[in-house]
Amino acid sequence: MLNLILLLVVGSGLVYISKYNFTPVSVNLGVYSLSDIPLYYVIAGSLVIGLGLSYLMYIVNSISTSIKLHRKDKEIKNSKDEMLESTKRVHQLELENEKLKHEPSVEPEDTNAL
Repeated sequence: MLNLILLLVVGSGLVYISKYNFTPVSVNLGVYSLSDIPLYYVIAGSLVIGLGLSYLMYIVNSISTSIKLHRKDKEIKNSKDEMLESTKRVHQLELENEKLKHEPSVEPEDTNAL
């Protein structure tokens, strides 16, 4: 619905511009020259080209942002994997420690000791 309203407003603006800017103008594009083009075509063309360039810049920015986020997600995954491995190792060491605590001592007892 918002798109339809926005389209109507932009369309109304273009109709208003075309109504009062019908004067033919010459447009020079480097070596090429276009003559007797209505001014509202130049205005509408400039608007469309500007919107296209800004959309292109938005897409480039969006792609670079997604690449950065992908790298960060990969770093987070690697960190989580390292943390999981460390947790497993700590658990193994705790089990080994408990085994050693409850294992009978292997030292021979000296009956003549004080």
